[in-house]
Amino acid sequence: MRAVDAVIARRLASGVPLVAEVSRYIINSGGKRLRPALLLLICGALGYRGDQRFNLAAVVEFIHTATLLHDDVVDESTLRRGRATANENFGNPASVLVGDFLYSRAFQMMLDAHDMRIMEILADATNVIAEGEVMQLMNMHDPELDEAAYLQVIRSKTAKLFEASARLGAVLAKAPPALEQACADFGQALGTAFQVIDDVLDYAGDAGEMGKNLGDDLREGKVTLPLIAAMRRGTDEQRALMRRAIEHGATDELDQVIAIVRQTGALQVAREAASAEAQRAMSAGAQLPANEHAQALLQLAASLLQRRN
Repeated sequence: MRAVDAVIARRLASGVPLVAEVSRYIINSGGKRLRPALLLLICGALGYRGDQRFNLAAVVEFIHTATLLHDDVVDESTLRRGRATANENFGNPASVLVGDFLYSRAFQMMLDAHDMRIMEILADATNVIAEGEVMQLMNMHDPELDEAAYLQVIRSKTAKLFEASARLGAVLAKAPPALEQACADFGQALGTAFQVIDDVLDYAGDAGEMGKNLGDDLREGKVTLPLIAAMRRGTDEQRALMRRAIEHGATDELDQVIAIVRQTGALQVAREAASAEAQRAMSAGAQLPANEHAQALLQLAASLLQRRN
């Protein structure tokens, strides 16, 4: 990861001071670096030791960071990872344009691999992520959203880059098709579990630990699995209150909605869904050669279920 950070620092260089300043602000804001770590661990498990793993790990972090910059503008977010968002600090125009810079820099860096398969994987991933963002926008404030539509969004918006990161590691290692697919399946399941737990924490977490405001999803009109499960399990009166809150992003009823989500057992439903995805990841990961890197991947999948931030 130190080698990846060195690549990131070098490739953030720009002759435009604001580009470098905003990029450094968001890159250095304490992210988990899960996608680069996933790529590095897959490479380690499959025996690839070339420097291109550091370059592509930086690429996926740049793509992820670009999506965060754009997300926070769309969601009008003010807090991420315990600090002011880039759009809060620098304004929406700077955030959008620096996000564009990070996307284009990532595509420049992809060329270093001299591999059209890598370009194909990353081009497809960025397109699917963009589609997921639009699907989520269309689903805003919709109390009728079901679990299938919710999963379609998070598998596009969040899990796709996890899937691509894992697949890239396999491609670098020249893994056979079946093993490459197992790595991709691991990444997709891991990313899905990660997002479901993230959505659980929006109703069950601690704002101080998470570094963002509790109930942000409801405030922004996002209908996530805890809400979907609560709508299914609640009384008519509870459903009516949640419907109003979803349709209007009603912050004055936030405490009541959080209480209903907790009382109906909706959080347990969502945690069980995340656990099923983590188990799916571990089943796929079991196809990797037995070594310390593969073991770390299995531990990573298991650890998601204990997330607190």
